[in-house]
Amino acid sequence: MMPKGLASHFLNYLVETYHMDIDCERLPSLQVLSKELGVSVSTLREQMEVARALGLVEARPRTGLRRLPYTFSPAVNQSLAYAIAIDQENFLKFADLRRNLESAYWYQAVALLTEEDKSNLVNLIEKAWDKLRGTPIQIPQWEHRQLHLTIYKRLDNQFVSGILEAYWDAYETVGLNLYAGYQYLEEVWTYHQKMVDGICQGDLEGGYQALLEHTDLIRHRVIEREDGNVFVTQSE
Repeated sequence: MMPKGLASHFLNYLVETYHMDIDCERLPSLQVLSKELGVSVSTLREQMEVARALGLVEARPRTGLRRLPYTFSPAVNQSLAYAIAIDQENFLKFADLRRNLESAYWYQAVALLTEEDKSNLVNLIEKAWDKLRGTPIQIPQWEHRQLHLTIYKRLDNQFVSGILEAYWDAYETVGLNLYAGYQYLEEVWTYHQKMVDGICQGDLEGGYQALLEHTDLIRHRVIEREDGNVFVTQSE
């Protein structure tokens, strides 16, 4: 009997063997599983591909099947990419979810940050300013992503981190990492500076207010992408 909601022999096998005492990172071949589970190899291969798309396993020629640590982001990425492909307005809705999620978890997240985390945040701010004030100007997109993910990294909640990681993947997919004008970028990183200063100085309320103002900085951005599509967003 398969657990309700797991209509896959392969997923069911992963669940049943997850907490076994033996090292179950390496998985049997599909041929072995076919005999053990009484399911055809072709059916198991289809089910394995679903598991791979969800980030639950990987399959390599030499190492075979291997179980991966659970993360939520692959499943979100797959669904979100499809949603955005059929209607880019879906990114706006997901961005709104992300804004509210960061706001709701702010105090809990920053209270868990270590001194090393805070030092990393300061370094990200410095690197971002160096890029913006350098010649030529560079967009600190990597620093932007890492700063936000670092703030929430200690929550030990794979569902929160999965949603936030999926947001940044989609952010780049829809083209929002494109240059949006120096004044805009300078304002964004001024708010980032206030957020990090608040965290490092223990002024969590001040950092929280900077977060709110930062996400509302520009309510509408119009991005003309290379494919000719125009994307209007309320995202930061």
